[in-house]
Amino acid sequence: MGKEFNRDRFAELPIVGILRGFEVETVRQLVGATMAGGLRCIEVTMNSPSAVEAIGAAIEEGGDELQVGAGTVCTLEDLDQALGAGASFIVTPIVSAEVISACGERGVPVMAGALTPSEIYEAWSLGAEMVKVFPANHFGPGYLKDLRGPLPEIRLMPTGGVNAETLGEFHSAGAAAFGVGGSLFSSQAIADGRVEEAARSLVDAYEAAAGGE
Repeated sequence: MGKEFNRDRFAELPIVGILRGFEVETVRQLVGATMAGGLRCIEVTMNSPSAVEAIGAAIEEGGDELQVGAGTVCTLEDLDQALGAGASFIVTPIVSAEVISACGERGVPVMAGALTPSEIYEAWSLGAEMVKVFPANHFGPGYLKDLRGPLPEIRLMPTGGVNAETLGEFHSAGAAAFGVGGSLFSSQAIADGRVEEAARSLVDAYEAAAGGE
């Protein structure tokens, strides 16, 4: 088991940077750039090369300043490997009752992936810390706003289509957190050395949106 997830720290800046498909050394570099830009929470997906080693590298690189979770956790085997590597929170792309329940039993927060109102309610009822609305890019902030009408108690984390330009709209629609992958770690941003800049833009966008509450 890794360090305990600090919910208060996450609430101050509820943005999860998603590292998918990167080699271990690249993960180290991207974690450094992300932190330099001000982000303090990332997930390494379990379908990445050497995912267990990559999670460990992110934890080592981030030290006490970074919260590191595991994403694309679909099975109990994935969960065991992720927690064994030190992940402090779990993200799933699907509603997996066994994974959500196991996280509850082990005291590990899980952000469960769902899309339809029924899936979202099921994930929440099973004990998800929050529900990752995925893929949010196909439905946009308006969909989140519609969901919040009948389901105001469920904390939603849109993932897919969230960037510095759209984050404010998702925030206004009621998002409790934000999952960001492609816009932060695009091949172009990495090639141009702009990951730090992209991270800082996300932080600025969140602070501007939250400051208007």
